[in-house]
Amino acid sequence: MVEDSKPKTYIQKLQKQKQKQKQKQKIESNDSDDDFLNQMILKNKENQKLQQIQEQKEIEQLLIKQSKGPAYNLDEPIIYSSFVDNSHLRNLNNWEEKQLKTQTQPPTIPIAQQFLDKKYPISNEIPYLGENSKRISLDEMREKDLIHEKQLNALRKAAECHKQVRQYTQQKLLKPGMKLIDICEQLEEMNRYLINANGLEAGIAFPTGCSLNFCAAHWTPNPGDNTILDYNDVCKLDFGTQVDGWIIDSAFTIAFNPKYDKLLEAAKDATYTGIKNAGIDVRLGDVGAAIQEVMESYEIELDGKTYKIKSIKNLCGHQICQYKIHGGKSVPNVKNNDNTLMKEGELYAIETFASTGKGVVYDDLECSHYMKDFYCKQPIVKNPKAKALLNHINQQYDTIAFCKRYLERDKQSNYLLALKNLCDFGIINALPPLCDIRGSFVAQYEHTLFLKPSCIEILSKGDDY
Repeated sequence: MVEDSKPKTYIQKLQKQKQKQKQKQKIESNDSDDDFLNQMILKNKENQKLQQIQEQKEIEQLLIKQSKGPAYNLDEPIIYSSFVDNSHLRNLNNWEEKQLKTQTQPPTIPIAQQFLDKKYPISNEIPYLGENSKRISLDEMREKDLIHEKQLNALRKAAECHKQVRQYTQQKLLKPGMKLIDICEQLEEMNRYLINANGLEAGIAFPTGCSLNFCAAHWTPNPGDNTILDYNDVCKLDFGTQVDGWIIDSAFTIAFNPKYDKLLEAAKDATYTGIKNAGIDVRLGDVGAAIQEVMESYEIELDGKTYKIKSIKNLCGHQICQYKIHGGKSVPNVKNNDNTLMKEGELYAIETFASTGKGVVYDDLECSHYMKDFYCKQPIVKNPKAKALLNHINQQYDTIAFCKRYLERDKQSNYLLALKNLCDFGIINALPPLCDIRGSFVAQYEHTLFLKPSCIEILSKGDDY
């Protein structure tokens, strides 16, 4: 028995040793796993810290952008200057350097911060023609101008914003190869920033028009549109700014190819002819006759063929009322028998369209512009989505024009059927693009003017046009 116990003891010892060894390996393995886990926890904490730092940087950059404007770039220097070289654009003058530099390049200072006294600069005054020309030098008339000072100050603020947005756009955005939707959205963001957009108090007056070639007006890219601005395009850039519902409506034509120079010259000359012939107690038909005479004195040669330039007869300038882009009176671009008189204290957009086509426009292309009917007596809207959309439009736009891009920016979803429903009710008016014949080219220039007791003030006139 004693002899048998020895081997058992030995075997038991071996088994115990093996168990200890396994336990040791397990402990070492657990230690190793713990080390790995600890390393992973530390690494995760470091990554979280780095992510927090990155998020903080992004928040800081966003806050800087909000304070410095949508074009601000940390890597680019900010300079105080008003000079812009427009030599790459046809028929546009350079913006000259000013002695008093109130804005930077790119723009980083809202209009209100540039004029802390809230007195905005008078743009450009010209005398009336004929007997009314003496009004500009009469003290009595200058005193009478003060009656309109509140309205004019709002208009001058909107006009100053429009000009500075134009400067930025012409310098930074208008290049062949740019997407039109990018041009519009960057222009609009700058417009909102500089005017301190605040619902109906101030902001964009209507969607940015960038109608191409044969399309004369009312075209802006819908969401997802990737149309590119080409070297051979003729693009009408038409945008507006409003303060207290008083709208500055002004447009110019983008062209890079010199072959279109005469077309642009015709539209610009005709627009300034319309401005000079406007006045107190002037017949609207006479303004149209003056515009047509100048416009149709031009011709243009394109690719070996000569075209007589035509003034588009069913597109007009228009009176502007508060929160109403198209007021009660229209300024024709051709001679007609309209004996309606312009009156003192009225606001007008004089806009002319030079065409190589028929000189007549019609509805074409996909609709993008919409506007609540100014006189519509609102019916009961039962469709919940249409009702919700109308409430949003009433709060954000009321009778200010808007587009599909704006609704998407406002986080409105699945709005197309609701929008159609409102159009079918006649609450919202669809404003489709207006086009001459395909293959033709149309140019446009436009300014907003006010008929003061003393003279004409061309509110939107800048160094560029």
